[in-house]
Amino acid sequence: MKEIVVLSGKGGTGKTVVLASFASLAKNPVIADCDVDAPNLHLLLNPTVKERGMFSSRKMAIIDGRLCNSCKECVSACRFDALSIIGNECLQKVTVDADACEGCGVCTRVCPSGAIKLQEQDSGEWFVSETRFGPMVHALLAPGGENSGKLVALVKQKAKVIANQTGANTVLVDGPPGLSCPAISAAGGADMVVLVAEPTVSGFSDFARIADLCSQMKAKTALVVNRWNINSRLAESIENEAALRGIKSLGRIPYDEMVPSLLATCKTPIESRDGEARAAIVEVWNKLCDMG
Repeated sequence: MKEIVVLSGKGGTGKTVVLASFASLAKNPVIADCDVDAPNLHLLLNPTVKERGMFSSRKMAIIDGRLCNSCKECVSACRFDALSIIGNECLQKVTVDADACEGCGVCTRVCPSGAIKLQEQDSGEWFVSETRFGPMVHALLAPGGENSGKLVALVKQKAKVIANQTGANTVLVDGPPGLSCPAISAAGGADMVVLVAEPTVSGFSDFARIADLCSQMKAKTALVVNRWNINSRLAESIENEAALRGIKSLGRIPYDEMVPSLLATCKTPIESRDGEARAAIVEVWNKLCDMG
């Protein structure tokens, strides 16, 4: 089983379209959308949800008002100012600021009446779905939810389990854009990381940064320049930078006016009969498969 992760230093490079195209070309793949903060792969693949579950990533202090005697021991002990007293002189109770609580558990230790417990909080939801290209694992972090890197790891783990169960040869991972914890979690353990770059000034800088990250992680990396013909000079500069870093170029994908129309109908470039982008992506995929 081979795990291929597609990443980009920024959003909007065409990373998800490239991944969806790979899914349409692969034989018996398992697909994982690890952009858990703002997923959009489902817009192209139209998945049918078969299984779902909640993701719990943090603990928060919960106070049982029946046991709390308002001794204020926990308020004094909390270093995050997550606990405070509400009420008046006749009736006072301790309340928890959910945004400030770090779940450290100090309050549970100092509470003499045992009124405080740590309780896991739901931070998102994961899904196992079926698509026209094969099974897909995806997730959505709740607004303000924490530990997106853990949710990414959960999505990848479930995808690998399904691959082992079904005998799939390839796990295709659509990683999140940027360099944050979710991207690191997505790249971890991958057999190949494909970096999708665009030929713009910011695109060059973003490619260099994501390439640095992959180098630090000692990840096997390859490059695809998307929409190369909008600025051929910068496309060549990105490829030269990749070569200096020992990153092999899989090829260039041109801007193709057919692609936006295909995406509007929830189809990948591969699902068209012809087109410059289609031919280029097929060539990129073949080179990727030949890399082993």
